[in-house]
Amino acid sequence: MTKTAWVFPGQGSQVVGMGKDLLELPELKAIAQQADDILGWSVAEICQSAEDKLSRTLYTQPCLYVVECLLADQMKAKGHQPALVAGHSLGEYVALYVAEVFSFSAGLQLVKRRAELMDSASDGIMAALIGFDRHQLLQHIQQTPDVVLANDNNAGQVVISGTVEAVETVLNTVKSKRAVKLNVSGAFHSPLMAAAATDFQNVLEQVSFNNAKVPILSNVDPTPATDAASLKQRLIQQMTGSVRWREISLQLPELGIETVVEIGSGKVLTGLIKRTCPDLVLKNVSNLAEIPSVADLQQ
Repeated sequence: MTKTAWVFPGQGSQVVGMGKDLLELPELKAIAQQADDILGWSVAEICQSAEDKLSRTLYTQPCLYVVECLLADQMKAKGHQPALVAGHSLGEYVALYVAEVFSFSAGLQLVKRRAELMDSASDGIMAALIGFDRHQLLQHIQQTPDVVLANDNNAGQVVISGTVEAVETVLNTVKSKRAVKLNVSGAFHSPLMAAAATDFQNVLEQVSFNNAKVPILSNVDPTPATDAASLKQRLIQQMTGSVRWREISLQLPELGIETVVEIGSGKVLTGLIKRTCPDLVLKNVSNLAEIPSVADLQQ
């Protein structure tokens, strides 16, 4: 039997219109209403709104969480089960839900507070680099105060995060094929998020975690874990820690994974994984119509 991992994308994968088919299902009306009650606004309306509104952190993260959770639930309803789960940044919350570490509502309440804290962050910036000398980049990051490697996505794509001055210093020093400043409110996944992380830890510690039903590869520690205490500690570190996606990708074949299914809008994660692990079978499920039969996924 093919060993399959499910992966869940984070902020940046959102598209206008996502989740429309899910949120219109009569059998999902109750859970969609529960989400709206927790958030105080309509997920369906925001997902259909203008791109600049959907792309605001305050709305993006809860919308991604709701849509990806509902899509994963529909995958399970069709008989699919993952052997392993992982999520990129915000996507890790969906992975924890799918592994039954916490309930849908508990996870959404965490994501709501996380989004509020990150949306109000105003210190620093983030920038993506594509096509660069990794040794040179890491050397300059080490030599430059107040900048870190925030997302290690694959060998040729990373995101750096830090103060405006520090990030611009690295961008002006390291040669790359492309460098783009990201449209985010702060320096996510860096020490500049420490104050927000402390506030969030107080919220996180009040939520009960269960042991995971399937192993989870976390952003800050890409080794499989199911222990509730370990998973919570990793999540506490996530807001200021690096997203080690390249290492997560490398772990997949080492753990016997043959097929990876990205559940959510777009093909961001399968694109990243393809460069790191070209022999894995990669599939995408971004809507109800794309959910395969169990037989198709085993081929």
